[in-house]
Amino acid sequence: MRLTTICRDGREAAAIVTPEGPVPVGGLDGFGGGGADLFSLLESGRFHELKDLYDRGEVMGRAVPPEGVEPGPLYRRPRKIWGIGLNYVEHAGDLSETAPTGEPASFMRPDTTVIGPGDEVVLPPQSERVTAEGELAVVIGREARDVSEEEAPRFVAGFATVLDMTAEDILRRNPRYLTRSKSFDTFFSFGPELVTPDEVESVEGLEVSTVLNGEVLRANTVLNMTFSPYWLVAFHSRVMTLLPGDIISTGTPGAVVIRDGDVAGCRITGFRPLLNPVVR
Repeated sequence: MRLTTICRDGREAAAIVTPEGPVPVGGLDGFGGGGADLFSLLESGRFHELKDLYDRGEVMGRAVPPEGVEPGPLYRRPRKIWGIGLNYVEHAGDLSETAPTGEPASFMRPDTTVIGPGDEVVLPPQSERVTAEGELAVVIGREARDVSEEEAPRFVAGFATVLDMTAEDILRRNPRYLTRSKSFDTFFSFGPELVTPDEVESVEGLEVSTVLNGEVLRANTVLNMTFSPYWLVAFHSRVMTLLPGDIISTGTPGAVVIRDGDVAGCRITGFRPLLNPVVR
């Protein structure tokens, strides 16, 4: 199953992606009224009911016309967003850093950074060098505490494309400024689809790319991560309880400098691409 958030008449709502077009969740039997946004579906546990409905083929024939429908971020207010730094050895080399080997270089960022497909990435006046990084995100589907790597897939709702921005000049001044360099508004683009694990033949085989103005500038496969997505779920579940809707952005194959007028993006094998214009 693939889920998205559609914007119609100024409102954002969850929809199932079908060949005929998006099927609004709020129009399905038992899902009308409240709880039709994706975060509420995850938080309430009804996401799993929706998956069962989809698997039974009961959502077909209910698509809405594409006219007037725009994509939005999958949701705007996750409880936690974890980021993973230097998870590909090659990217660490770009920054003249040594990739961690025993524990991940993880950090947290605020939900006010969240934007969606097509939204503008705004370069802040405090920075003269901002980079964009394509990444694979893991979305938590069930409360997870002290789970093993083998158990982790049961707690994952799905995967999504992410574009992660960094004020690199701020970070280079002092590594302790990492949180600030990652936390400017519009610095975390999220969407356009949540892809459930059964739609992904091999997580390790996914190729993740950072794209600038239509050109793939950096790419690598998940297999070459130091810490795999499910390992990261297990590790962070031993730090704090992971809740439905929490996001773990698993690291980038490489960053690109972005400037006013650029279009930055993320491509992942089998996923719809994520693109965002850049403005100063």
